[in-house]
Amino acid sequence: MKLYWCPKTRAVRAMWMVEELGVPCERVLIDIRDAAAKDDPGFRAVSPMGKVPALEDGATRLWDSGAICGYLADQYPQAGLAPAIGHPDRGAYLQWLLFTNAVIEPAMAEKLSQSPVSAVSHGWGSFDLMMATLRAGLARGPWILGERFSAADVLLGTSCSFMRQFKILEDEPVLFAYADSCTARPAFQRAAALDVR
Repeated sequence: MKLYWCPKTRAVRAMWMVEELGVPCERVLIDIRDAAAKDDPGFRAVSPMGKVPALEDGATRLWDSGAICGYLADQYPQAGLAPAIGHPDRGAYLQWLLFTNAVIEPAMAEKLSQSPVSAVSHGWGSFDLMMATLRAGLARGPWILGERFSAADVLLGTSCSFMRQFKILEDEPVLFAYADSCTARPAFQRAAALDVR
């Protein structure tokens, strides 16, 4: 398995996921800010858009952090990072697994760009609706599925941490406490140590 990554990007999600799994993985540093490096043919074969993270696992190629986390959780069920197909929590897990890329990130972009809010026509609703939904989802805690940590927490935890880091949120006790719990995990700490390079 080969993971293409670049420091200070969404690739930290995939790095963290690999650390949670504890499986062998070759990490390939690609400076996506450098056009020549970004055009590396091996990398572009895995990531046609030139984005990180990108994962190559045999014939499987993925270049979206959510897809990578979902794939890895299912490929390595022994790690317990996804409810099995047929488990009552599987639906909620899938919903929250996709929430970061489908709802949080577009809502953050809307807020940062000061775009007009249109909760009816925007698939993500609005930033305020996203926040209310995420707060409510974390109410049963400590993780998004309650007592069980999952790949969905990898994505949501980094999102909450990013929102605090980039001062999108100033005072969010529920989300900040959740981010703290996520970033305190040893696997996150190992990924973060690699991410500073």
